[in-house]
Amino acid sequence: MTNNQRPTTNDHENVVMHMDDTAVRAQLRAMLDWREAHAGFDAAVKGLPPRLRGVVPQGLVHSAWQLVEHMRMAQADILEFCVEPKYKLKKWPEDYWPAGAEPRDSAAWEASITAFRSDRRALQDLTTDRTIDLLAKIPWGTGQTYLREILLVADHNAHHVGQLILVRRALGAWP
Repeated sequence: MTNNQRPTTNDHENVVMHMDDTAVRAQLRAMLDWREAHAGFDAAVKGLPPRLRGVVPQGLVHSAWQLVEHMRMAQADILEFCVEPKYKLKKWPEDYWPAGAEPRDSAAWEASITAFRSDRRALQDLTTDRTIDLLAKIPWGTGQTYLREILLVADHNAHHVGQLILVRRALGAWP
């Protein structure tokens, strides 16, 4: 294939294998902590008073705690799936949502946020790990690729960060 030719369907694998994916990996890493088009997770949880963390606003279905803990649980599950050959499928919805609307205490809230950030960093590191082919199928999966899982986390978290901000607005607690 010359420089002036566009890749055909048959050439796709060669093009992908030879392109430098550094910029793509950097973009994926940033996307997991996206703050360019909307507020990110850290802004969404910052400064929420403890008395409001377990309140479900009228007309909504989740408290801030439920959303934060759900994001942590789902992200941890996807990270585990990406790195753990002995991964065990979780039960829906009980393994993905907290049992109650309120955190046990402020320490539980902080622990959830800390764990979320730690797992986010681990996923960011995974995106830039050159030993991992992002287009490769995860060996213990059922066809999922590392890229799919990274995009799934970014999309899922963006969705729930939006819900978290909506909860805060409904509570009168959004900057």
